[in-house]
Amino acid sequence: MKALRIENGVVDLSEMAIPHRDGEALIRMSVAGICNTDLEIVRGYANFNGTLGHEFVGIVEESPDVEQIGRRVVGEINAGCGVCEDCKRGDSRHCLNRTVLGIHNRDGAFAEYLTLPPRNLLIIPDKISDIQAVFTEPLAAACEILDQVAINKNHKVAVIGDGKLGQLIARVIQTTGCDLILIGKHPAKLELAARDGIKGVASDSLTFKPGDRPDFVIEASGSPSGLKMALDLVRPRGTIILKSTFHGAVELDTSRIVVDEISIVGSRCGRFEKALRMMEQDEVDLGGLITSTYNLTDGVAAMNEAGQSSSMKIILLNKE
Repeated sequence: MKALRIENGVVDLSEMAIPHRDGEALIRMSVAGICNTDLEIVRGYANFNGTLGHEFVGIVEESPDVEQIGRRVVGEINAGCGVCEDCKRGDSRHCLNRTVLGIHNRDGAFAEYLTLPPRNLLIIPDKISDIQAVFTEPLAAACEILDQVAINKNHKVAVIGDGKLGQLIARVIQTTGCDLILIGKHPAKLELAARDGIKGVASDSLTFKPGDRPDFVIEASGSPSGLKMALDLVRPRGTIILKSTFHGAVELDTSRIVVDEISIVGSRCGRFEKALRMMEQDEVDLGGLITSTYNLTDGVAAMNEAGQSSSMKIILLNKE
């Protein structure tokens, strides 16, 4: 089979054997999405070598759970050991022995086939198209914020970053009715958010009066400078939610966190059920978030376009 892999910093299309893991389902990838984490892996994040990709829709071809065979699925990306205390609590996302699809010790979804444990797979409701469903993983990550902090219509919220994840986060946070603003660098991307009623502002013209500083600042810029901006914006005793993952270290002025009594919340993966429900009930509009579609065989070119600042979501298709 064909697989888009990174080996020692080089991305290339390779021929691989169809994967097999004992007790796992075999899935034929239909659609996959390139996200910023994939680009950061190419830059060295997570020190990963192998098949890239963790956002996918596929058809189950083999599974110990026979009811999954032939069904359209998405898959939770964290595969826990199944026996530790975290896994027993149903939180394989924090299992110390977990593998992570296309990120840590597990080949990913930018391939004709992939494997995952049956418990990681969720059936896609018929109403949701493949192109919508490929957003399940990042949309679930956006939904995770509302499971971690209580945001309501009385709060002021700023989202830093007008890229793929920032756009999804803004759409999820908008459902709370809060006073929301999206901060970005790209007029076309801010305009895209404005079409869905999300106020946007260019980062280089951003000003807040002291009494108007946000209660919550969500950092999703994918840049090391995003945390400094978040600290500049958030009100005293406010909360910063960190979403960005990138290669490299960040300098942090901890005295500001102490003096202003700022809470910082790390936020990663979310539960897929909530994301699927939002799409099925048309609670979020994903139209316009896709820039280009490529066949898997053109995956190197797709990755190159995904790295352009003007790009939104780049899609890979596994065509016959």
